[in-house]
Amino acid sequence: MTPPDPCRWTLMVHGGSGRITRDTLDAAGDANARTALGRALDAGTAILAAGGTAVEAVEAAIRVLEDDPHFNAGRGAALSHEGRIELDAAIMDGRTRNAGAVAGVTRTRNPISLARTVMRASPHVMMAGSGADAFAAAHGLEQVAPDWFEIPQRRAQLQAMLADGGDAFDVDMKYGTVGAVARDTAGHVAAATSTGGVTGKRWGRIGDSPLIGAGTWADDRGCAVSCTGSGEFFVRAAAGHAIDARMRHLGEDAGTATDAVLAEIVAMGGTGGIIVAAPDGSSAWRFSTPGMYRAVADSAGSRQIAIYGDEA
Repeated sequence: MTPPDPCRWTLMVHGGSGRITRDTLDAAGDANARTALGRALDAGTAILAAGGTAVEAVEAAIRVLEDDPHFNAGRGAALSHEGRIELDAAIMDGRTRNAGAVAGVTRTRNPISLARTVMRASPHVMMAGSGADAFAAAHGLEQVAPDWFEIPQRRAQLQAMLADGGDAFDVDMKYGTVGAVARDTAGHVAAATSTGGVTGKRWGRIGDSPLIGAGTWADDRGCAVSCTGSGEFFVRAAAGHAIDARMRHLGEDAGTATDAVLAEIVAMGGTGGIIVAAPDGSSAWRFSTPGMYRAVADSAGSRQIAIYGDEA
């Protein structure tokens, strides 16, 4: 891996992967998703361009996507089998491997900011449920009524699933988990992920997104990773840590390491997408689905927003 360039920063974001094609996504959905991804890039890159940290940048980018109803995180999140919204998020700082995560949050407007507060204002890594919301309120994070997160499309999606007798993993997941990875001008990396889980989830199910080492990981010695997809398989593969380990111990670049881990997930029966940022300023995205909402920008002036598999 080449030495860090002190002037180079990179930000990559995703908005979930799945059966996303030009046939399944209408023109308005396409335009709205691209606009939201662009706003997330703007929020994060403004911080990086001003010399801010990777952790600050990924939190800012995720907050934009949590507030946008076109994605399955924060407002617009999927409903559980019982018709509730239960939110998960995680953030990790590659400088120190400090991390914070929350699961089953129901009242905190921006779960990613709660995860960061857990990281910097508590001795813990993970909090869940009403305790996590209480911690958020005690630290002045905005609280909202649970129905603030709900949009009609998600209620209709749940009702259709229940009417068909399906379960959480039968749903056509057009929207998904959101994530961000960044490398700042000091050469440090960070990752953040936020999700509403899957439509119709039951019994307090938690996927890979808030699990450090699975859906979220950052280590300056290797890379920063955020994942989206069938979470159970990403957990079983320890996806984020596995990519980092391949880069550190085998000397693989970000793309090669991500290809290998995603292939392992697919072989087990899973599907999804991954974004990666490395301390040398390189980045990669990979997905095994027809599409993934994704965007990248860097200090060299490169900027790309894409959705479908046939976009570069």
